[in-house]
Amino acid sequence: MMSQRPRRILILGGGFGGVYTALTLEKLLKKEIRRGEVELGLVSRENYMVFQPMLPEVISGSIGILDTIAPIRRLCPNTNLYTRTIESIDLGHRSVTATAGFGSRQHHLHYDHLVLALGNVTSFAGQPGLAEYALPFKYLGDALALRNRLIHTLEEADIEQDPEVRRALLTFVVAGGGFSGVEAVAELNDFVRAAARSFRHVDAREIRVVLLHAGGLILPELPKSLAEFAQGLLMKRGVEIKLDTLLVGATADSAVLQGGERIPTRTLVSTVPSGPNPLVAMLPLKMERGRVVVDATLAVPEHPGVWAVGDCAYIRDARSGEACPPTAQHATREAQCVARNIVAALRGEPATPFSFKALGKMGALGRRSAVAEIFGFKVSGFLAWWLWRTIYLMKLPGLDRKLRVATDWTLDLVLPPDIVQLKTERALGVRREYFEPGQVIFREGDRGDWLYVVTEGEVEVVRSSEDGEETSLRRLGRGECFGEIALVSDRPRSATVRAVSASNVLAVDRDAFQALFATLPPLRSFFESLIATRTR
Repeated sequence: MMSQRPRRILILGGGFGGVYTALTLEKLLKKEIRRGEVELGLVSRENYMVFQPMLPEVISGSIGILDTIAPIRRLCPNTNLYTRTIESIDLGHRSVTATAGFGSRQHHLHYDHLVLALGNVTSFAGQPGLAEYALPFKYLGDALALRNRLIHTLEEADIEQDPEVRRALLTFVVAGGGFSGVEAVAELNDFVRAAARSFRHVDAREIRVVLLHAGGLILPELPKSLAEFAQGLLMKRGVEIKLDTLLVGATADSAVLQGGERIPTRTLVSTVPSGPNPLVAMLPLKMERGRVVVDATLAVPEHPGVWAVGDCAYIRDARSGEACPPTAQHATREAQCVARNIVAALRGEPATPFSFKALGKMGALGRRSAVAEIFGFKVSGFLAWWLWRTIYLMKLPGLDRKLRVATDWTLDLVLPPDIVQLKTERALGVRREYFEPGQVIFREGDRGDWLYVVTEGEVEVVRSSEDGEETSLRRLGRGECFGEIALVSDRPRSATVRAVSASNVLAVDRDAFQALFATLPPLRSFFESLIATRTR
């Protein structure tokens, strides 16, 4: 295995598949790495791995925000970590292009063996308004954003006088009845009802928590008896479950269901959509259901030295012949298998087919209850909850994380939930918005804070007389703008604008508009002329 340069093994992705591949390779190639014969590299946008099973508990604050993550550098000390965004993968030249940490210079990483462990991504394709208004629940930032939204809506509801607005603020909708959706809605429900005690004008009885599921029973991955137990328990705790119900879109203040029904809400969480990583989808590889097809040894056919594991790989178990599910326990075993097979390839030894039978499935239901199927035994209630916490605490990487989580869990038994809102997001100067037919974009008399440009659809500008009759001033279509008069004159809106058809718009905030208006003469001239025409 001696050569003039080290053999380079490059891993793409910092999830379970990628990190556990690096971990196993470090153990198996300890001597080769020390002698400089092998070089390991891992590319991830973040310098940490998220322990996904515990992510829902960040919503309620049962554990600290940072306690669900482990630094990759400490887990894999002998792996070169590139905290970069991957731009492209060139299989022909055996290289990966990534952005530089600062500036715009590109960074090229060459490999002898490549492991694709990029997982899947959130996708709202074909569901209008979800990209703009729904909160995904997949990453650590998503959990923090959702927690902040819950606290923010409670703060607003505490001082809101309008009954309809208040009702929407206190309605929380979660789409998806699988493990992610059920665990998220359970923690969300417990948190908002417990936190409501800290708000003088919020009664927990006003709170409405809704779970949407496309099937006839939640948690289809579990036996029927456990799924029915979970469904009954959530309903007993105040969760409204809508079965055989599809979420098809969203607006700023409602969830749109198939059939036209709308649920007024300011908090919509979607755990359902996921699609192939665009980087993987663009590769000239055989795909199945958006995932890379691999052989029994997890190698990509017709591309020697390329391997795939985790959610981005379509893997059939060597014994059962069934497709492997995208779970953490499968990803870690796939990572260990692919690491052994890469080492076998380096040493000229035969590869091992992948085969693994799931040890069980568990789902937390909040408030010291869970459901689990372990080695074929069905467990529910407190015992399942105790097993859930014990097993996942043992699996959590890093002794320091184990101690932190155990301490958090102990304190959570006696202390009230924390209701501190961490405002970490930066204000967007430009954003996209979606409006359903008939939905009001802004009303006459509102503050002028955004300029809108129609990118798709049609809107109508109307003005009301003293007797309440509306007069249509104009209709605007693609490429036309509205809302400029109030921004330039610094006065309230002089008309009401509503969508005629399903409309997508580009919104530019006051500060960004004023900066362009003041410093770009052609733009200023255009809007001055436009305003003069519209105010005649």
